[in-house]
Amino acid sequence: MRLVFSFALVVALQSPIPAASQAHLRAQYHARREQLRTELPDGVTVLFGRAEKDTDDLRSGFFQEPNFQYLTGWMEPGAVLLLAPLPEDQTSPGYQGKAALPREILFLPRRNPEQEKWTGRTTGPDDPDVSRLTGFDTVLAADSLESQLHRMLEQYPRLYTLKNRGEAGKLQLLAPLREISDAGMAIARLRMKKSPEELALIERATEATMEAHRAAWGRAAPGLHEYQVAATMVEVYADRGCERSAYAPIVGSGPNSVFLHYSRNNRRMDRGELLLMDVGAECSGYAADITRTVPVGGKFSRRQREIYDVVLGAEKAVIAAVKPGMSLRKNSPNSLYQVAYDYINTHGADLHGEPLGKYFTHGIGHHVGLEVHDASDPALPLAEGMVITVEPGIYIPEENIGIRIEDMVVVTRAGARVLSAALPREPGEIEKAVAR
Repeated sequence: MRLVFSFALVVALQSPIPAASQAHLRAQYHARREQLRTELPDGVTVLFGRAEKDTDDLRSGFFQEPNFQYLTGWMEPGAVLLLAPLPEDQTSPGYQGKAALPREILFLPRRNPEQEKWTGRTTGPDDPDVSRLTGFDTVLAADSLESQLHRMLEQYPRLYTLKNRGEAGKLQLLAPLREISDAGMAIARLRMKKSPEELALIERATEATMEAHRAAWGRAAPGLHEYQVAATMVEVYADRGCERSAYAPIVGSGPNSVFLHYSRNNRRMDRGELLLMDVGAECSGYAADITRTVPVGGKFSRRQREIYDVVLGAEKAVIAAVKPGMSLRKNSPNSLYQVAYDYINTHGADLHGEPLGKYFTHGIGHHVGLEVHDASDPALPLAEGMVITVEPGIYIPEENIGIRIEDMVVVTRAGARVLSAALPREPGEIEKAVAR
């Protein structure tokens, strides 16, 4: 049976947006497209929104491709975006032909009354208010993409798309003689610095995620299964209007705490073990990513507390070092990873007396936004307005000790603002919160 959930589910979870705010959002999406045209001044850019897919949408509903959402705000399936720059020199040869072309076109599928019986009414290119709804002056039917693209390519030499999304193959069929370049990095650089509106949505996802972690601490107990804790967390942020988890919840107890992306969540936990919960909500399209490690039954053992203090000290050292100009890369002069590694490697030891640095097996963090591992250019240093995670960890399989502490951080002009600071991370506070 084919059943596809429409974007209306997401909209229904949110309060109505005033007309003035809608106009402001449309202007922001337009400004992003203008920025992209500035970054890619020599060619036509074509981006494909997600289409409805039985296998994906039956399980989780329809969700828009993040880059397409970032540039258009359009949340219905099957849309296509075409952007063309304007020449800077109006006296240049061919200017008149280029000036006659629209700078941006949104292509929408024609309405299908039979399909709408299953998925609900969609917006068609011929709807009388389509420009107001989409924020595009030019909205055409999706089946006219090929003719409009050929018209554009008569004036511009290059063709851009998101090559890592598999879209180059679609364009190669439409323009077989053109070399296709990647627009991915140009868009990623735009997405790295968050607008005030984006920061507000990320803060909303962070608040919902912190509430979910607090609920999990109240539920976790010896004899419970990991999936029961995960279910408690998902229920909390779903009740707050968040559409879905930002990633598959990671709830690992005892020996499972040492696996970085463990997601089976099927083990029964026992008293005295560690419980690592790496769980985040996605609200209005924006993600959160928070990890806490707590003792099952209420108290850290002496050894668990010793390793926990090392991880917490490393996290504090990194957060204190966050500022514009620093880097998340391992091998860079201003590496936040190196700050964490040096701290871990000089505090504490394993059962053989060796430094703990080798048990820190992943990076120190990543950008967060429309995706939990958000688009970014790794070569660029941190700048004001970027949102990252700080997440040092130590994983010692022979001791069944896996500890990670992860917080959401905004890079500010002077340093860092921890969005998830209200969620306790001091061991004494955590023991008090989970005590039974």
